[in-house]
Amino acid sequence: MQNFVPFHLAVPVIDIKKTQKFYVDVLGCKTGRSALHWMDFDFYGHQLTVHENPKFVNKMENVWRKDQAYPIVHFGAILPWESWHKLEEKLIKRGIPFVIEPHVAFLGEVGEQKSMFLEDPSGYAIEFKTFEHPDRVFKS
Repeated sequence: MQNFVPFHLAVPVIDIKKTQKFYVDVLGCKTGRSALHWMDFDFYGHQLTVHENPKFVNKMENVWRKDQAYPIVHFGAILPWESWHKLEEKLIKRGIPFVIEPHVAFLGEVGEQKSMFLEDPSGYAIEFKTFEHPDRVFKS
């Protein structure tokens, strides 16, 4: 993953205060610029912008892949091996519920990875994954 270029994602949320508490207190993100109804987060080096606008939040509870138990609509971060394990430990210690428990996906395949899913206060599925061999992120 040379020449890292951060992405920007903007999403509507139900409650800006609950969202801030989740991303800062639970995930450890730092806040950036903000105003009354929007806020930027440093989401593991990427810019996540949330806009408080509850009527545009689309709950995705039942939108799952037909062949596996993964939500189709989700976003997340690929963390370094040690960082992923520290986050996993922190979430378990704090009793944060998982949508999908920490597990190994694609066992024995070139894309083998550890993965876990959380849900933020607006219902967005967030995946955190890690690769023991980071050079395999885009290998097939």
